[in-house]
Amino acid sequence: MSKGKKKEKFYVEENETIANCLDRMSAAGYTPVRRMEEPVLKEVKRNGKTEVEVSHQRIMFEGKKKDE
Repeated sequence: MSKGKKKEKFYVEENETIANCLDRMSAAGYTPVRRMEEPVLKEVKRNGKTEVEVSHQRIMFEGKKKDE
């Protein structure tokens, strides 16, 4: 059994640059291995109907624990 997580997900927060997120990953001891974007959905009422539409894309990095 291994101790600790081998992989971790890091999201680019609001008012944070991608570089800041990568620096945060590095400080936590992780190296980015994959970048993904996922849609953030919101409900909008139009003509009396509720519709779901994409608000924005959220960037997420998957990090692998650095070998020490």
